[in-house]
Amino acid sequence: MNAPFNVTLRQLRVFIEVSRLRSFSRAGDEIGLTQSAVSRCVRELEGEIGLKLIDRTTREVQLTDVGANLVGTVSRLLAALDEALREVRDLSQQRRGRVIVAACPTVACRLMPRVIASCLQQFPLITLSLRDDVQSDVLRKVKSGEVDFGVVIGPFSSDELHGEPVMTDSFCLVARRDHPLGRKSAVPWEALAGERLVMLDHASGSRPIIDAVMQKHGVEAQVVQELGHSATVFGLVEAGVGVSVLPWLALPLPADSSLVALPIEPRSERTVELVRRRDRSLSPAAESVWSLIASLPRRAEDLG
Repeated sequence: MNAPFNVTLRQLRVFIEVSRLRSFSRAGDEIGLTQSAVSRCVRELEGEIGLKLIDRTTREVQLTDVGANLVGTVSRLLAALDEALREVRDLSQQRRGRVIVAACPTVACRLMPRVIASCLQQFPLITLSLRDDVQSDVLRKVKSGEVDFGVVIGPFSSDELHGEPVMTDSFCLVARRDHPLGRKSAVPWEALAGERLVMLDHASGSRPIIDAVMQKHGVEAQVVQELGHSATVFGLVEAGVGVSVLPWLALPLPADSSLVALPIEPRSERTVELVRRRDRSLSPAAESVWSLIASLPRRAEDLG
C-alpha cells in the first residue's frame, strides 16, 4: 500500500495562485507571503509529489505538463472545500439549519406566528417548524429530543429540563357583548360566582392556575364545558352556553364575532417559559430562535 502524500492546503493554494498569475512575486502579494516563501511552498509540493510542476526562468513561469494537469483537479477540490467551509461558517453564524419547536396551544396560536414571521425575516436560511401540543406532550417531546425546545406555561420543575421565563400573561373574561358582564370595562374575579363557565380542560397549562385563582377569591362557578382548544371555547361562548376565562395569549377573538375580552381584576399571572434538555446543547440555528423568543416583550398584553 502506497504511503499517503504529506501535502498541505497552503502548498496547494500557493501552487494554484502561481499557476494563475504566472508569477511568484504576484502570487506572494495576492496571498500575503514573501516571494521566497512562495518558492519554498512550490519546491516542497514538488518534492512531496516527486515531479516538476513549474518551470521557472528569469523571464517567465510556465507549468509543466504534469503541473497543467494538476491545476484543474486541485482547483475543483479547493472549490469544493471552500464551499463546505462556507456552509459550516453559515451554521456557526446562526444563519442556516432546521429547528423544531413545540408549544402548548394558548401560546402557539398568538405568540408563535409572530416568532415564525420574525425568523423568516431575520434568518431566511433557518427552517422553523412548529408543533402545537398540550403541555404534557410538549414536555415529553422536549425530553425525548423530538423537538429542539418547547414553549410552555410555567413555573415547572424538572431535573431533565432547563427552563427560562420569557414573559408573563394574565387572564381575561370572554363573553358576549349582550351578557351583563360583557358590558363592563373590567371584571373582578368575584363577579364570576354563579356563572356558567366554558373552560380549557386540565391538559392546558393555564387551567390549574385559573382554578387556583378562583379558589383564592372564593369563586364558586359551574364549569359546563371543558375543551382542548380556545377556538372551540369561542364558539360555545358566542352560542350563549356560558362565559370563559382565558389567557390573553389565547386571543385574538374571531373576526366579526359578538364576543368581547375584558381584563379580570386583580391581575393574576401565568409565566411563559422556554424549556430545553439540560444535557444537550442547542444548535446555532435553534439558539437563534430561542434568543428571538427571549427578546419578545415581557408582558403578553404588550405584543399588540
